[in-house]
Amino acid sequence: VQCALNRPAFFAERLYHSMRGAGTDDSTLIRIVVTRSEIDLVQIKQMFTQMYQKTLATMIASDTSGDYRRLLLAIVG
Repeated sequence: VQCALNRPAFFAERLYHSMRGAGTDDSTLIRIVVTRSEIDLVQIKQMFTQMYQKTLATMIASDTSGDYRRLLLAIVG
């Protein structure tokens, strides 16, 4: 139901929960970023910033490293 009501907010929340705290839920992070990159990632990034007062790119950069970080940041833009 939440996904149907506000899809960008739904995915922004899933992304936040995949990166908060110790460790990263890599499968969720990759799945959402890659599958939504050509559909509505721009709206998800905007909603993420509104909901959590930090950008998605900032959170990815602080939670990942190396080529993995560079790849995700290139997709996110």
